Amino acid sequence: MNWLCLLFLLLLAGCTTHESDPVPLPVSSNEESLPSVDDWMQSSVLKDTSRKPIILGFSQLGRESAWRMANSMSIRDAAAESGISLIMKNAEQSQTKQFEAVRSFIKQKVDVIAIAPVVESGWDELLQEAKIAGIPVIIVDRSVDVKDTSLFVTTIGSDFYEEGVKAGKYVLDHMRHVPGTIRIAELQGTSGSTPSIQRGEGFRSIMDTREDIIFSQSAPADFTEDQGKQVMKDFLQVPEEERPQVLFAHNDEMAFGAIQAIEEVGLKPGEDIVIVSVDGSRKALEILASGQINAVVECNPLLGPQLMQATKEIITGRTLPKRMVPPEDIFTQESAKREMHNRRF
Repeated sequence: MNWLCLLFLLLLAGCTTHESDPVPLPVSSNEESLPSVDDWMQSSVLKDTSRKPIILGFSQLGRESAWRMANSMSIRDAAAESGISLIMKNAEQSQTKQFEAVRSFIKQKVDVIAIAPVVESGWDELLQEAKIAGIPVIIVDRSVDVKDTSLFVTTIGSDFYEEGVKAGKYVLDHMRHVPGTIRIAELQGTSGSTPSIQRGEGFRSIMDTREDIIFSQSAPADFTEDQGKQVMKDFLQVPEEERPQVLFAHNDEMAFGAIQAIEEVGLKPGEDIVIVSVDGSRKALEILASGQINAVVECNPLLGPQLMQATKEIITGRTLPKRMVPPEDIFTQESAKREMHNRRF
């Protein structure tokens, strides 16, 4: 059966979900859910070796977390499975290095370029260079802020705004019976990065519905455990009555560091300070199940098969939706106990 027919059948088919099953996000006319990793890995399009090998140049933004490492591994594995020749260069959180990598891909005349951008801004000129060279570009995980959206074919990755909304709704429900002003601390990711911007916006859109909730502290911690610990230490250097009651960490790694800082001042994470984070690594779900984190919003790193799918479809001349979003969930302590052993990262 033609892969497009199969995709529509998968999208239209109804299914029964359980509490720990991923729940697909709403789909707009310009946004499409993707088939599962397992389904795609079995597809004939992925394994088609009748054409000459496709060369994909991928600029990864770094290796700052377990999420990022799983993302890189997924892309490597899917490229090997699909017969695509992958050239991966790691930017180590430097946009300058990303520019150098993309220009090297253009010089090598790769077939497709994929970029997981460090930050959103500053991409117009470089993507124009790729367009002039006739090389299609796929944006992975994050987004780029460009005037001409024809400079890239599609974006594959999570709905970060919705992740922030999910975190906000959990906090509202969890704190609904707490009297008085509720103080929230926020550990942001890398300044200017898509997930940090959009997770913060989504979270605040929910928090703004209550006047008794204030953001007492908010600062970037670069998505790393060390910075998460240091910034949280700074947050706690206030009188006891001014300490936050809730912490929203934009990823799991920063939450891990924050937990250490909270324990070092004699407080109990998950009790004295409610903690919500984003990603959903096995380690995060284990800590969630133990009670030191209260909720974890899932962000799916296993985008390799979808990237290879998009790469092959571009080469065959097919049109792709401008944005493709994988299904994701939110985990509480009970669902984490069931799910943590099934995590692939």
